[in-house]
Amino acid sequence: MMRSLFSAVSGLKAHQTKMDVIGNNIANVNTVAYKSQSVTFGDVYYQTTQVATGPNEASGKGGTNAKQIGLGSTVGAISVDPTAQGASERTDNTWDLMISGDKFFVVSNAGNTYFTRAGDFTTDLDGAIVTQSGANVMGWKADADGNIIKDRVQALYATSPEYTYTAPAATTGVTITGNVDSRETGDIAYTVNFYDSLGNEYQATLNLTYDSKDAAAGTTSYNVVGGSVTMNGQPTELSVSCDSQVVFNTNTGASMVGNAGLALTFTDNSADGSGNIANIGTNNGNTSTINVDASGLTMYAAASNINATMGINGTGAGKAVGKMTSVGVNEAGQIVASYSNGDTKKIGQIAVASFTNPSGLEKVGDNLYAATLNSGSFDGIGEDISESSGKITSGYLEMSNVDLADQFTNMITTQRGYQANSRIITVSDTMLEELINLKR
Repeated sequence: MMRSLFSAVSGLKAHQTKMDVIGNNIANVNTVAYKSQSVTFGDVYYQTTQVATGPNEASGKGGTNAKQIGLGSTVGAISVDPTAQGASERTDNTWDLMISGDKFFVVSNAGNTYFTRAGDFTTDLDGAIVTQSGANVMGWKADADGNIIKDRVQALYATSPEYTYTAPAATTGVTITGNVDSRETGDIAYTVNFYDSLGNEYQATLNLTYDSKDAAAGTTSYNVVGGSVTMNGQPTELSVSCDSQVVFNTNTGASMVGNAGLALTFTDNSADGSGNIANIGTNNGNTSTINVDASGLTMYAAASNINATMGINGTGAGKAVGKMTSVGVNEAGQIVASYSNGDTKKIGQIAVASFTNPSGLEKVGDNLYAATLNSGSFDGIGEDISESSGKITSGYLEMSNVDLADQFTNMITTQRGYQANSRIITVSDTMLEELINLKR
């Protein structure tokens, strides 16, 4: 009879543990990326009052089974599947990231490496990407050209000074389109913007004049302030005028003009009617070449309408110094920065980890897991999520996968189990009381 008391006590303890787990699940029903736990019971050892016997041919007696009395129950396992996908919640926050698949984010805290499914990240004062508890999100950095270097994982930074700016580029081409009115007798002025190699922006004013006397395609005049101009046409008749000294080279057909001791060069590269290029250099001791494509320019008896855009066929437009305007994360986990000059640049990539037995990971709080001997180890390099079937979605969070209907059902059955075990104690107590009363 005493065995029933202790068996009931073990049942109470086991059901209390299960109720503790249920309570924790319900408490974390809205915790980011929380994974529901479940409890299974196992029986304890048995007291054998009679061992099993086999058939006895001599006596003709058959075999008998063992007689065993169980001594209660115990918690067999508290299990969890850390990769079970939870529902998604849209937040539109750049640093809220959701993993689809069986991977984990890699984070580092005080020199220790942990793993998490909770992607509610943010950035700190230094621009580091961190968890809500301050652990660094780990991954790979990109080189100056935006190539991801997949070496050992390191802390990722999104807004550090090294990523704040991108280099400028000089304008190498200008495209002129539209129409020059052939009825016009004066100059038609328009402006062209362009950049030098330092990212400084300049504006050149050009005057176009239609001249039908000799050149079939008309005579085009350019008034250049800084920069250089390329003139194509057929036939091509070129002349240059300026306020400073002019030297004409009879051998090459080129004129050199200058001011204040600096050479402003005009080079006629045998412009013989075949559309060869002529360059006008800047008066700064260095020569910059800007090719002007006027092939889209017409000269009809219609209103003049001239458009000048930087670049020819999508290249050579030049750009100013780029300042970071935004940063985001794509589905491959790559951190991509956008800049004021139109540049985009990869500055890093978030690494992920996977395990042979993810259920063997140990929960350590703050939505973090630690690797154990039964989970498998982390190689220190990580994985590229784009090389698997998974992806990372920015602006979304993975929510808890706790099912309240299941939890309340488990709560009822656990309560009834606890109640039944407590009844065993009261009944056993009553039986003991009756036994004591036999002495009266």
